[in-house]
Amino acid sequence: MKTNKSINVLWDDCLVGVLAMTPDRSVAFQYSDQWIERGISISPFSLPVSSKVYVPEKTYFGGLFGIFADSLPDAWGRLLLNRLLQQKGKNPDSYTVLDRLAIVGNSGMGKLVYEPQIEITQEKRMDDLDELAGQCQKILNTEYSDKLDELYQLGGTSGGARPKIMTEYQGKDWIIKFPAHVDGKNIGRQEYEYSLCARECGITMSETKLFPSENCDGYFGIQRFDREKVDGKIKRVHVATAAALLELDYEQPSLDYHSLMKLTQLLTADDHEQREQMYRRMCFNVFAHNRDDHSKNFSFLYDEGSDRWKLSPAYDLTYSTTHFGEHTTTVDGNGKDPGFKELVRVGVQAGMSKDSCEEIAQNVQKCVQQMLGEYISTR
Repeated sequence: MKTNKSINVLWDDCLVGVLAMTPDRSVAFQYSDQWIERGISISPFSLPVSSKVYVPEKTYFGGLFGIFADSLPDAWGRLLLNRLLQQKGKNPDSYTVLDRLAIVGNSGMGKLVYEPQIEITQEKRMDDLDELAGQCQKILNTEYSDKLDELYQLGGTSGGARPKIMTEYQGKDWIIKFPAHVDGKNIGRQEYEYSLCARECGITMSETKLFPSENCDGYFGIQRFDREKVDGKIKRVHVATAAALLELDYEQPSLDYHSLMKLTQLLTADDHEQREQMYRRMCFNVFAHNRDDHSKNFSFLYDEGSDRWKLSPAYDLTYSTTHFGEHTTTVDGNGKDPGFKELVRVGVQAGMSKDSCEEIAQNVQKCVQQMLGEYISTR
């Protein structure tokens, strides 16, 4: 195949800039003149608005800056794409990160669109969630599936490790998840109940729903926060994960909640409500035993109207552990067994009062114990 040497990055119909492969396989980026006039940085710390050519120093995003790596699918999407390419007689290794961004095209998460787009599937549709879940299990078990095109069309550009689809339901855009190998068949009910508890703890959540199934208690669904309806039309929203903003390898423990609090303060102009939101999420992850709290599980949304960033609604909240048994994001340096002392210290250092930190932590712990006790006490 003919590989892409460069591709365009668009925001609505405006050219943001150009990505180009360098001889050492890094991917350089340069803003367009029209975007420089617009003056919006798509990644404030790594890519301030300038006419210079930016070349990433990190290698773990495949030579990309983090904001563009955010557009690429994670484990499930990569598996689907590689399997689909193989089934079509193509070598996945021959596709560069630019090719893969071109495959994402206009179907990725967030605001950014990539052109020219490479089309690899035809528009198809499966609506039966139990059938979709079964086909996902075939893929995970390395079995043959004749529904690869449909599965990729529905969820091949999504983030995260678990099988999922992106679909419309009652006029809104949703993500619906299916169990992975490590999950019990009722993981959907668990994540749904975690979402209800998080909302009760004062954490901002998108609408969630347990979609019915004949094979389990249901499939967890969450409304997408990177899409919103304005005057009857769907509008894309610019999203950046903490991993992208800080150029961090989310697969490695490389972050502390002190840094997340500081990032929140810097991006949101020290908005105290946003700072408190991050603090609540830290408390929830500790008390609800969500230890897979890596840097890609925290995101920020850019509001064009106010030229401000804010925390996205929370997501990927469920009982989880890691292969080393600790929080991926440490709490005041403690990943093994953080408690009130560490939580309060993080909040106080970020400028919150000690009394407020203690009260929030106690309320979150009480709420978690009341609503999620069946998941936590039996582990």
